[in-house]
Amino acid sequence: MKRIYSTIFLISSAALIFQLSITRLFSIYLSYHFAFMVISIAMLGIGSAGTVLSLHSQKKLEAGKFSDTNLSNYALCAGISIVLSYIISNLIPFDPVKLSWDKAQIFYFGLYIVVLSIPFFFSGMLIASAFLAHSGDSERIYCSDLIGAGAGSISVIALLNISGPDHTVLISSTICLLAAFLSGSGRSRLLLTVLILVNALLLIINPNFMNVRISPYKPMPLAMQYPGAEHIKTYYSSHARVDTLKSPSVRFAPGLSLNFLDPLPAQIGVSVDGGEINAVTEIGHRDSLEFLEYMPSSLAYNIGKSSRVLVLEPKGGLQVLMARRFGADEVFKVESNPLIVKAIREDLGEFSGDIFKHNSFTGHGRTWLKGLKGRPFDIIDLPVSGTSVTGIFGVSEDYRFTVEAFKEYLNALGRDGILSVSLYIVPPPRREFRLLATIVEALEESGVKSISYRIIAIRSWGSMTILSKNTVFSRSEIMKLKEFSRINGFDLVYYPGIKEDESNIYIRSEINEYFKGFKDILDPDKRSSFITDYLFDISPVRDENPFFNYYMKSENIKAIYEVMGRKWLFFIEEGYILPVILVIALLLSLIMILVPVFFYLKKVKERTSTEPLIIISTLVYFAMLGAGFMFVEITLIQKIILALGSPVYSVAVVLAVILISSGTGSILSGRFRLLRSNYTLIVIACIVLLYSFVYPILMDMISPFSLLSKILLICISLFPVGFFMGIPFPMGIKILGKNHAGLIPLAWAVNACLSVIAPVISVMVALELGFRAVLWFGSLAYFSAFISLTFLPHRSLEQRQHYPSV
Repeated sequence: MKRIYSTIFLISSAALIFQLSITRLFSIYLSYHFAFMVISIAMLGIGSAGTVLSLHSQKKLEAGKFSDTNLSNYALCAGISIVLSYIISNLIPFDPVKLSWDKAQIFYFGLYIVVLSIPFFFSGMLIASAFLAHSGDSERIYCSDLIGAGAGSISVIALLNISGPDHTVLISSTICLLAAFLSGSGRSRLLLTVLILVNALLLIINPNFMNVRISPYKPMPLAMQYPGAEHIKTYYSSHARVDTLKSPSVRFAPGLSLNFLDPLPAQIGVSVDGGEINAVTEIGHRDSLEFLEYMPSSLAYNIGKSSRVLVLEPKGGLQVLMARRFGADEVFKVESNPLIVKAIREDLGEFSGDIFKHNSFTGHGRTWLKGLKGRPFDIIDLPVSGTSVTGIFGVSEDYRFTVEAFKEYLNALGRDGILSVSLYIVPPPRREFRLLATIVEALEESGVKSISYRIIAIRSWGSMTILSKNTVFSRSEIMKLKEFSRINGFDLVYYPGIKEDESNIYIRSEINEYFKGFKDILDPDKRSSFITDYLFDISPVRDENPFFNYYMKSENIKAIYEVMGRKWLFFIEEGYILPVILVIALLLSLIMILVPVFFYLKKVKERTSTEPLIIISTLVYFAMLGAGFMFVEITLIQKIILALGSPVYSVAVVLAVILISSGTGSILSGRFRLLRSNYTLIVIACIVLLYSFVYPILMDMISPFSLLSKILLICISLFPVGFFMGIPFPMGIKILGKNHAGLIPLAWAVNACLSVIAPVISVMVALELGFRAVLWFGSLAYFSAFISLTFLPHRSLEQRQHYPSV
């Protein structure tokens, strides 16, 4: 059994390394916000394993002849399939951008999911077989599974910091082969040794077919198509892949006045995960940076003092150069992507003017502000990012633009300090109105009165800058605003007392939507009705559902479709790719898991005396466990991103703690009968419900602490819920093993089936209702599991003796 536990530990660890490697691959190919798809892919493969066993193991189980002799073969197949599935997935012509016009992409997408699920199928076959052969040791098997997975989720961070995800794929394959070597016989070990050497050779040679494929429609591949384009260097970390490049398309001066006619200085592009390109500007001589004075984002520096400046998300550092040009004594920078800082420091320091040499920090800006001690800032600058307007998925969270975030920014300003926010104009107006509504809500909650006197805004041909203050804008500041706009040909959007004929002058639009929208949002009597009646959802965004770029109103889909030129690409980017993913996940679950299960149910009914109530109760119990576990896991990952400042750290920490604590709960429940009480499910439901209210407060409290302190506190806080969530599954397996062992594969399959669709559903619920509601659904799922277990008539004699009241 010790060899079996070790094999399961290694396979689970390799599966998690492969899973998180796919997450990084999705980040490069699509977006890291679609990590939930990887969880669905993994559970699809694992669930299919339960279905296959349910169809082929019944006779052996009834005869008591089921054994664990195939464990080594399953580990071998997992190791081989990891490499093959990665290579084949790179050859499948799936591209999410084409979904709007190429219906074949739906088929390719389904194929993509199936191919990547194959390694999880074999790992699931191994673990489920171990459960079937040794159901009496289910707690130890489950513990080995979860602790191995937790170890994998931690180790993958170190692996990704050393090399790219293509290398970690090979490493996860090698771990599977080592597991097969451990559990195999002398005959197979020679083959395994050869395969391990092949993996090592691939790691050293790194052939082209192992390279990560990037969609040709992403910004970096498009930029490389320009004449004279040159790729400079690629950097890898657990956070991101960063590429530096030269291309004529890298021309970054958002909203630059048409009155500036001189050439821009040399710029080098910095692309993150093959997507958004930011530019590092050559410092050169002072005159070469004159263009900075002709940008709308320089408004705050023109009308206010700029002795102490904070630039949030500086990326290539253009706003840092601007602050320096306007004489800032201190310029602080907080960048969420440490790899960008590293790349510019190491290789572009002299070129950029050492923008990240001093007063530079990494993480979320608002988290950094919580721990700040010192003088307040004269200007806090949130600049435009990206050299061009690119599609932003509605499912992408953005904690920079929530009510709670703006309250932090405003609180860090001096008495006459200015908050400057710039963004690209993407018609029809929605981002600008939502941003304004969110700032207004933050000012109101901060106790600021007469808000309409604390906002000014201008727009150029391509961008808009909105300034806000805790105090009113003075007459002299408004005069400077008008003069700055006149000289540069920028349109006034709003200032206290603006008249309609003062706007929409230089960059004319048929309907002066910006003027009317700003006036109505800043008018307390009209704000609510304007937001409610507007075509898009422009209501203020909060940390509870931080999807700033999700503007859909389901009741206005038809009207929005017409406004967006009758094109579906907008809906795909907006977040309506989620229903497509859900449908595909449901269909694949139906084909690979549920349909075979229905045939299996028929066979069970024919061969055994299993009552329908037992089967139904088993289905409900294990389905609710799968859904509840995923609802809680996905939400906790999301809520911890802000505190840790990195989605990668959040995924690794949550998975590690939940899995390891669940493993601990599993093994201790085998020793203490009290933990195997049905009421454990009620305890879980109550803890999850409590977390939905307490956890956001806790994350806010620990944000100023050091990274290690935050990780330690998060581990302590997550341990209780993970501990108890690890008990119900092996408890159910043990009950079935003593009474109805033939139902174990069915339990495994239905648990995985709900685990496939639950991650997609959780994101869809969060978009509409917030992540707190997802935790409520999780609590309800565990309560439903309690009800189903209470009515199960197949409890063992041991349970009836110890828990007669249940």
